[in-house]
Amino acid sequence: MTDATMQGRRVLITGATNGIGKETAFALAGMGAEVTLVARDERRGRATQREIKERNGAETDLLLADLASLADVRRLADEYRVANGTLHVLVNNAGAYHQQRLESRDGYELTFAVNHLAHFLLTDMLLDLLKSSAPARVVNVSSGAHSSGAIDFDDLQSERGYGGMRAYGQSKLANVLFTKELARRLDGVSVTANAVHPGVVRTGFGRNSRGATGAAFAIFHVIGRPFLLTPAQGAETLIHLASSPDIADVSGEYFVKKQIAESSPRSCDADLARRLWDVSEELVRAG
Repeated sequence: MTDATMQGRRVLITGATNGIGKETAFALAGMGAEVTLVARDERRGRATQREIKERNGAETDLLLADLASLADVRRLADEYRVANGTLHVLVNNAGAYHQQRLESRDGYELTFAVNHLAHFLLTDMLLDLLKSSAPARVVNVSSGAHSSGAIDFDDLQSERGYGGMRAYGQSKLANVLFTKELARRLDGVSVTANAVHPGVVRTGFGRNSRGATGAAFAIFHVIGRPFLLTPAQGAETLIHLASSPDIADVSGEYFVKKQIAESSPRSCDADLARRLWDVSEELVRAG
């Protein structure tokens, strides 16, 4: 029997063609949700749709977008709004790590652009739809790496010096700061926003790296494999945040293993969060 927990609920998931994004889509579709997958590659998107259909019989929709392009993000939001009159859950899951500094189509450092700016813009463009569909939820996938992150407003695009993990940590801290500021701005509205650390998951993270860094990631994945979470296990907290009635009124929190956890002191700095919000607005407006 199909679990009908999410019957009639519309869900949009970025990064839905592999890892925890795919597992979240599979689970929520199996719970009766009307799921829209966001993919960069149509072939992989169609393959994911077929796999979900084969695994639990659920139909899903597919929208294509490259989150490295703010124009694509705007088109994605517009296409979703035209096709759907409601949105109950937005899962901002897509993410990237780059060993070397790369730039998005808009000229922004790629890790920051994809992991933070794309989801900041997508959420902003869909916020009215979320509000009109309330009760609704925003789930932002961050990482424990946010704890080592810092927001360098003097070099936000890492032009003066670049380190892959430093850029990644900054972007993941931005995810938590964005979540907390969004929750504050949604106070009194039946739309919640929460961030999640999915755990150390057995995915392709870091495998596009070269040289010593690439070798280190490869060794880590081999030696650490027995201790890493499967994508299905990593998706459990995302699914919980998207569907559980127990946290319907919880907002502005950081979750680990389905429980509220303490995020880093920097991530709780309201002034820092407001400043990041203002700067992000300027960047997406200019992009």
